[in-house]
Amino acid sequence: MKTHNNYDIQASITENTHKFDIDEMTLEQIVAANEERNTLLKNSQHYNPITGEGCCGPRVQRTVKIDNEIDGNYWIPTAMATELDSEPCTNRLQWELLRIKHDFEFWCATCVNILDKVSGRLVNLILNRPQRRVLQVLEDQRNAGKPLRLIMLKARQWGGSTLVQIYMAWIQMVLKTNWNSLICGHLLQTSAAIKSMYERALRNYPKHLTVDGKKPTLLAFEGSRHVRQLSGSESLVISGSARSQDSVRGYDIKMAHLTEVAFWPTTLLYSPDEVIRSIGGTIPLEPLTMLVLESTANGVGNYFHEEWIRSKSGQSDKEAVFVPWYEIEIYRLYVASVEQLVSEMDDYEKWLWQDCHCTLEMINWYHHKRREYPNHSMMAAEFPTTDIEAFTSTSTNVFTTQMVERMRHATTMPVKRGDIVARGMKSLDGLNFVESENGPLEMWKWPENNTPRNRYIVAVDVGGSTQGSDWSVIAVLDRHLGEENLDSKRPEVVAQWRGHIHHDHLAWKAAQIARYYNNALLVIESNSIESQGEVGELIFKQIMAVYNNVYRRKDSKNGEFKPGFQTNRKTKTSAIYNLIAYVRDGSYIERDKKAVDEMACYELKPDGKGYGARRGKHDDILMTRAIAMMIIEEMRLTSGHSRAINPDFFVKKGSLF
Repeated sequence: MKTHNNYDIQASITENTHKFDIDEMTLEQIVAANEERNTLLKNSQHYNPITGEGCCGPRVQRTVKIDNEIDGNYWIPTAMATELDSEPCTNRLQWELLRIKHDFEFWCATCVNILDKVSGRLVNLILNRPQRRVLQVLEDQRNAGKPLRLIMLKARQWGGSTLVQIYMAWIQMVLKTNWNSLICGHLLQTSAAIKSMYERALRNYPKHLTVDGKKPTLLAFEGSRHVRQLSGSESLVISGSARSQDSVRGYDIKMAHLTEVAFWPTTLLYSPDEVIRSIGGTIPLEPLTMLVLESTANGVGNYFHEEWIRSKSGQSDKEAVFVPWYEIEIYRLYVASVEQLVSEMDDYEKWLWQDCHCTLEMINWYHHKRREYPNHSMMAAEFPTTDIEAFTSTSTNVFTTQMVERMRHATTMPVKRGDIVARGMKSLDGLNFVESENGPLEMWKWPENNTPRNRYIVAVDVGGSTQGSDWSVIAVLDRHLGEENLDSKRPEVVAQWRGHIHHDHLAWKAAQIARYYNNALLVIESNSIESQGEVGELIFKQIMAVYNNVYRRKDSKNGEFKPGFQTNRKTKTSAIYNLIAYVRDGSYIERDKKAVDEMACYELKPDGKGYGARRGKHDDILMTRAIAMMIIEEMRLTSGHSRAINPDFFVKKGSLF
């Protein structure tokens, strides 16, 4: 028994060739290395779905007899071989029926017609390499008896949607009856286009392989324009859209193909995650049930991007699949002069050679294709090399995907969760940490004793007290003052409180946490509190009467110092500029995944005036980082003694972008 395939060719090249630095190679060495890579590619390209050579899944080689004559040698799925051993086929029809039951690739090559995009003719569906790589994921899940769950990031048109839809058709036509499927796109036209692919595949289906000897068709069902019934199977094929979910309700759905999910709109009535949760909730966790999300990238911070990140990290039920441009076989271009190509390669193209192990023919295609685009970002949006590049190149967010993903690597689960309690809500006496599973305070590091003044910074973003309002967030950052090798230390998030609470209680909670962290410098965003007039003034007076290490700002009108950090257009722009620099340069350590998620959704507003979270998202945690980093930067520049900020200083640092 063996798995008789080789789809991830670049991995094969990596395993069988050295990591060459093209700048250190002679022309002869480059040519020899390229020939070796092309040889590996050529040797892996032998694919015959009729004989089973190069096909996916565990297979065994068998000499097959049909009608008492040797028909040939085939690589057949091991499950088929087991069934064949117990009940040998006596004629060709039995053989074909057994084969299509176990071998999807054979079924595609003999039973399914698609429209060839180059010639415009109907041709048998012979899967290309990217399609076979996606199929491998589905077949691994199917053979393991698992529900089929997949998220696919697409780049250009290589047939990903075709593969998913035809695989669903195979399950409905060959393996199951009364097995309803849903096709749902961001527009109904998208779903209709995919359904037409299904209909085309049925037109030339072999009659002798059907149950009733009739060519299968999609029949009208109960007068619905969006529901069809597959003849001979009794399975329904339902079309819907993210904009009109009512058309898909009330059906027992076993499989769902959700396409272009990144473009599904968020409105006041519904959001993509709510729609998908509703659809997914109807699909049972059984073998041969199927849920596939696929899309091209559409920036970061949307549902599809967030689900992609979850799937990559193993936190989702779906397996993530991305196919880079260089795995698509048509993207090759003959190299007339190796010397000229190498001399013209920039650092990115050299990276394609060294780290992606592309051949010169792949790089030559990329080299010439880039000339069609005014900048590399536009090229990368159409032909991404990595999934991160795909999302970045289609994003208008403040923080690039590279920045966000680098920050994400340091995030981790808190060590403890609970809350800081005192003898009373408005008291700093008897402070103690009380652990609780759902407490609002997450702690990654405990405060250290005998630390220098203002080693810890506590930044507060003020939200609302009701469940539907913005969150209030209290963030604690460690500046690592007084430690050895301080130059190598970066500010680090060590604790965070997040919840809904009245403003006066929030101020006291922040003071309690600041006291607990060695009398940290307490920086409270003051806008919401000051908007309450005398009540707001009283809140600050009560806090400062018992806690004197509160950040104060200089009033531009009268020169007086007032408690709290006031967020206005000028200070917010300055704070975001500064935070971008800290994130870009990796100058602080983020521990909370939620903070990184907020960065992924933070954008410059369409009118170009101001920053904010994408619709339906939050930026409360992010703003505590922006405020804290602005204070830390000012303290760094003034040797840690300043308690007042000059926003003009940061505005002038526009080069931080």
